[in-house]
Formats: sequence, C-alpha cells, structure tokens
Amino acid sequence: MKGKSAAETPLDQRSLLQRFAVYMRKYWFIYLLVLPGLICMIVFNYGTMYGIQLAFKDYSPRLGVWGSPWVGFEHFREMIADPNFIRAFKNTVIINVYKLLFGFTFNVFLALLINEMKIRRVKSVVQTCVYLPYFLSWVIFAGLVQVFLEYPSAADLGGVVNQVIASLGGTPIDFLKTPSMFRGILTISNIIKTAGYSAIVYFAAIAGINPTLYESAAIDGANRKDMMLHITLPRILPSVAVMLILELAGLFVSNFDQVYNLYSNYVLSTGDVLSTYIYRISLGGGTEFELSTAMNLVLNLMGLIVVLIANKFIEKLDVQGIF
Repeated sequence: MKGKSAAETPLDQRSLLQRFAVYMRKYWFIYLLVLPGLICMIVFNYGTMYGIQLAFKDYSPRLGVWGSPWVGFEHFREMIADPNFIRAFKNTVIINVYKLLFGFTFNVFLALLINEMKIRRVKSVVQTCVYLPYFLSWVIFAGLVQVFLEYPSAADLGGVVNQVIASLGGTPIDFLKTPSMFRGILTISNIIKTAGYSAIVYFAAIAGINPTLYESAAIDGANRKDMMLHITLPRILPSVAVMLILELAGLFVSNFDQVYNLYSNYVLSTGDVLSTYIYRISLGGGTEFELSTAMNLVLNLMGLIVVLIANKFIEKLDVQGIF
C-alpha cells in the first residue's frame, strides 16, 4: 500500500496542476481582478512580518532590525511585570465583553426588527438612519459624542444630555471625565456607529431565505413571531456565527480611533486600552518599540487561539464556521 501511494503521488500532483491550469484559463479575468489585492496583502501584511523579531531583540536604530542583539523573552517578562499593561489589558477585555454582550445581540435584534417593518417608506428611512453613522469617521463621531455629553460651564449650557438632566431637576454630569461611566459611553457609541454594518450582513442573509417558507408557514397558521423564531433566525444562524467569530477575534484588540478621540487622563483607570497604551510607549512619544511589538505579538496570538476555539465550538453545533 505504501509503495502504491508513493507511485500515485506524482500523478496526483500532475492532476492538480492540470486542474489549476484549466481554472486559470477559464477564470483568468477573475484572478486578474484579485491580483492587486493579493499583492497588497503580501506586501503590507506578510512582508512586514520580519519586524516580529523586534520582540526578541534589543533594538538599536544604528544596527537596524536584523543587526540588533537578541535578548530572548526579556521584553515578555517586562510586559507581564508592567502594571500599566495589566490595567490596559483588563480594560480592553471588559470593554470588548460589553460590546459583545450588548452590541452583538443588539445588532441581531435590530436586523430582525427592521425586517419585520411592513411600511416600505418607514423601513427605508430607518435603514438609512442606521447606516449613516457607519460612514462617519471616528474623529467626527467622537466630536458629536462630546457635543452631546458636554458638561455645562459659565459660557454655555452644556450638551443636550446635560440640558435634559438639568431641565428635569437633576445635577449635570461630566460624563467624559467620570471613570465609572466611560466604558458604558464607549459601548453605546460603538453600538450606534457600527450597528449599520452588521445589519447589512444580516439583511443579506435574510434576503436569501426562500419566500415560500413564509407562505407555507402562514398557511399553517403561524404568526410573525413564529416565522421569525423558526424560519428567519435558523436561516441567518451561519451569518450570526461568522460575525460572532470575527467579534471574538478582536477580544484582545481595542478600537484605537474611538478610544483615542474620547479618553483623557481623567479616565485612564477605566479607559486606557491596549491600543492607546502601545501607542504611548512607541509612536506616541515613547521609544519602547520592542515592548510594543511583544505586546502585539502576544495579543494577536491570543486572538488567533480564541478564533480557533470558537470556530471548533460552532462546528460542534452543526453550523459552518469560517474555516
């Protein structure tokens, strides 16, 4: 048997090459369209991976990346002993868990809710309002959040939220300088801005459901709630699973644009996340490029492990994952 398998290997390889040549001749234009993106990915995603070795070196600009001396796992030990890293790691995980628990479930609920709307004009207006924030940059959106939550001063009455609180007899709150509220602000603002993107994915999955399933269910006496629970949700479950895996992939990665444009020294205890901390010790004025590289390497490896575990778990539920 072993000899037979070894004899068949060249034939199998030749067959694969022949099939590849056939596909290339048949779909050459599609491969040509993919080529620029593939080149960019190789250059900017894989070509820069040589910089990972900074995590194991004592970097010297004079010697360069390749010439700098090796120090082994010294930077990893320094990372674990750094209390600021532990604080940023804790904040990142907590904020991302909030987004996962509240944001992810809200996005699915929002898509189902909009899908149940029967008045087409109202449905179009709601969809547009949901999509619009996603196309704004975090710089603009963070500015809007600051305007809405502005604390009143001698020169103005403050933002809309504090004006409403004051009109109801309450005491205005300096939201963006209150550490206990900052994580909630990040979670809510992220939901408002990104809900449109997730809704588009779920709408596309809903649009692929065979309408005859709903017609058959209506004939059998099913109401809209039964159709949603027993037809719509099971049919969009693969899309929900993929989106869940992608959300888990970012469990240890924080949204730098959002946090950087909203946080301040007042909320570092609850708002300083890994991306802002890594920025401060490297490109933001620091020179600890080796330490920041070690942190990024560990966090990305942890994210990869979480994705593999989540994908395996979802496959156990008889739902197709991303691999």
